Amino acid sequence: MSLPTSEKLPSDDFQDMPPARKRRRRRMIFSGSPVQRAAHIEEAARRAVPTADFFLFSLLAGAALGVAFLVDAPAFFILAALMAPFLAPVVGLSLATLVGSPRFFLQSLGSLGISSLLFFAAGALAGWVSHLFPGRYYEQALLHTHFTWPDFVVLTVGAILTAFLMISVPTQRPVAASVALAYELFLPIGAAAFGLTSGFPNLWPDGLVVFVVHLAWAALAGIIMLLILGFKPANLFGYTLSSSLALAGVAAVIILTGIGAAVGGRIAMAPPTRTPTATITRTPTITPTPLPPTITPTPTRTLLPSRTPTTTISPAPTPVWAKINAGEFSGALIRAEPSTQAEVVTSLLNGMLVEVLSEIVQQDNNTWVHVRTTDGREGWIIRSLLVTATPVPAW
Repeated sequence: MSLPTSEKLPSDDFQDMPPARKRRRRRMIFSGSPVQRAAHIEEAARRAVPTADFFLFSLLAGAALGVAFLVDAPAFFILAALMAPFLAPVVGLSLATLVGSPRFFLQSLGSLGISSLLFFAAGALAGWVSHLFPGRYYEQALLHTHFTWPDFVVLTVGAILTAFLMISVPTQRPVAASVALAYELFLPIGAAAFGLTSGFPNLWPDGLVVFVVHLAWAALAGIIMLLILGFKPANLFGYTLSSSLALAGVAAVIILTGIGAAVGGRIAMAPPTRTPTATITRTPTITPTPLPPTITPTPTRTLLPSRTPTTTISPAPTPVWAKINAGEFSGALIRAEPSTQAEVVTSLLNGMLVEVLSEIVQQDNNTWVHVRTTDGREGWIIRSLLVTATPVPAW
């Protein structure tokens, strides 16, 4: 007996299901039979495999990121993250770790590697172009090569939401959550490449370190979300890799608390303590006492010893310290010569201390001051970018 053709059969599309059936479908995903769970994992793994569009949008987003570095505008960095492809391979790393599939893990890692190389190439090209605009300060590039708590919060929320929505709602792509991942992964590696070719200090290799730690943390956050949803490591590979990512996450937290090298640039350095120098005073000389005269047939003239002058050591001048105060910018550049065209020695953030030396030069309609950083490097900086606690002669 056949069913009437006019009767509407229930749809298998998740979006067309009634609410009660959607809830049963979700429970079936996380607590169903091994066959049902295996089928769902296979479907999620298939969606995590990137297509040609993934690499095309990586190329376009990389080009937008290169322009963002050159114009140094935050809005263009957001545009680059919005143009980035859906980062399903990040969830693929977490899923491959739990199901214990080395092939799937390497496939997801390779896809992310190719996409990251496209962003790296775009950043390197932008760094080469930056030589056409000497004297510019790229503040936004510097901000994306340091660890901060807000960045880690955005990265964690993005990774957790992407993993949860990708598994629980298979028919939808959590694009908004993926934008957060793209912002925290691709911008640091692009900034590292920009610093490598432009010569702008404190970008390479700090940005590369931030990218690697952020990627490991995103994969670990995805694993935690999948464990909450009911997934468990399937074999020794899953347990080993999960433990490795957990250790990487602990290392990321340690770095974030101030032990890592890249985070050091974001923490204001403590002002050096001045050690009082001992003042050398003139010591009194011992004057020989004259001997009582003796009566002799012929008196002998006794010569008194002359006073020997002592060398006076003048005390060293007290060093003068000044703070970087670039106003609307987050820092300033230290150059090898008193010129805006000179090579950049290093860059310092606002609030960092430098020792002011005696040389002052007028060049390029600016007053340049010879300074020495706390790590011993010397260079020149425009006087208006410094502030001192006490007046300096000829300042």
